Amino acid sequence: MKKVSVILSHLSNQPQFKVLKQQNCYKKYISLLGAKWQKAIAFIYIKNDTLFVAVTHPGFKMELNYNRDLLKSVLTQLTTHDQECEMLKAQKVVVFHSKYHTIEKNEGNATTIPYYNELASSDFDIYTEDTELKEKFEKIKADIKAQLP
Repeated sequence: MKKVSVILSHLSNQPQFKVLKQQNCYKKYISLLGAKWQKAIAFIYIKNDTLFVAVTHPGFKMELNYNRDLLKSVLTQLTTHDQECEMLKAQKVVVFHSKYHTIEKNEGNATTIPYYNELASSDFDIYTEDTELKEKFEKIKADIKAQLP
């Protein structure tokens, strides 16, 4: 029985799936850049010996235009050290702003653990005759007890 990684590597070596191999190399290239540049770059592609770099904000375009040598050197180092990414060769670098980019969504976990100690205590008396109000205070007591360690 074959493993999934063997099947995927076999498929990625097929000529019709050459794009998958290129996308994997593009991801490797972006991961080699610094964290600041990783956030700045929306996507990249190579066409006619030109590396096209799409950025997420026009301010990043200016900065990357000044660092074209950095982009070229990282690309040449990737092609020399990684046999799978030998096809990534570029003589020129073009940086442009793209409004079409994926936006990373950071969804927070709704059930988070509070990082503080509960200051309230559930040691209080309820002096009321109203049953609705008494039930609400009992619920508050139960909530406070649930938060205490």
